[in-house]
Amino acid sequence: MAELNSLDPRVLRLDLKKIEDGDVATNTHLITYEVFHQEKRGKQAVHAGVVHASTPDMALVMAKETFGRRGKTAAIWVVKTSEIYTLASEDEDMFETTPEKLHREPGFYKVRDRIEAYQKRTAVPQQ
Repeated sequence: MAELNSLDPRVLRLDLKKIEDGDVATNTHLITYEVFHQEKRGKQAVHAGVVHASTPDMALVMAKETFGRRGKTAAIWVVKTSEIYTLASEDEDMFETTPEKLHREPGFYKVRDRIEAYQKRTAVPQQ
């Protein structure tokens, strides 16, 4: 293989010598990977889409190039689609909240008025 002269840093990062030496399989069945994107540290990761690649490393490179360039990116995860487990849609009733368990809902607790009243009662008068 001739010396690689490219101005594209993505091409320069590829280890083409490995491919030439046969260390990387190039004609294998592509695996589907789900891509999750985190815009900012501390924010939740959201499903960005799907890539098809022969290895997890290649899936990560493809995910970065496909989904990491669209906006600000803090992190990207790739997961084999076959490794994601889910409940059947017929089991959705297990997530319903029963009416007698309102204490599990954040709107049930309305204590702001009590906190402010306590602060007024215990406030030290300024002189």
